[in-house]
Amino acid sequence: MIRTIIQIDPDKCNGCGLCAAACQEGAIAMVEGKAALVRDDYCDGLGNCLPACPTGAISFVQREAAPFDEAAVERHLKERAAAGCPGTQARTLSPTPVERPAAGPVLTSQLRNWPVQIKLAPITAPYFSGANLLIAADCCAYAYGEFHRQYIQNRVALIGCPKLDGVDYTDKLTAILRENDIRSLTIVRMQVPCCGGLERAATAALKNSGRFIPWQVVTVTTDGRILD
Repeated sequence: MIRTIIQIDPDKCNGCGLCAAACQEGAIAMVEGKAALVRDDYCDGLGNCLPACPTGAISFVQREAAPFDEAAVERHLKERAAAGCPGTQARTLSPTPVERPAAGPVLTSQLRNWPVQIKLAPITAPYFSGANLLIAADCCAYAYGEFHRQYIQNRVALIGCPKLDGVDYTDKLTAILRENDIRSLTIVRMQVPCCGGLERAATAALKNSGRFIPWQVVTVTTDGRILD
């Protein structure tokens, strides 16, 4: 049948996960760091996800699609509830071996500052002066084996988990960026919906601070890969 249904532009999607959280039918999921419509019959075409998207990646289209199936949605939501949040599902991972030159140095911790928790970090500190700032989800260092060498080295690190901390880091990060001479910003997040909160806070803080500095977002998968 021809009906109204959502369409997601992957080029505009920033992987924040807000649309997935807003969809009450569970029709949207994060796939390889991007939002995707799971099944046509899960989408009711009402568009609760549209206002949640900060990049305008979601729109309505008229196309051939399976009719909305309320019973299928109910089963889907029950299964998802039983499985829990995608970011908390238990998984057995197989770490990928990292090759190193036989004569290479033994790497030690590259941490340059303390404290590292966003909630505990001071607004100003000497180590912020001229710093390349890293804002990372705290799971990243465990999921990605080269995290110290590739991301903490030569950076000042701040870590957090918006889901566990239950706070919006935007104001704190805005103050840090505004009050210090930060040279660059790197945001490293996990490929789980709740990590969208960390990315949103960091990018909003950069905008609110009025600073114009180079920045990038890196996404780590739960099996230890960096998404392109």
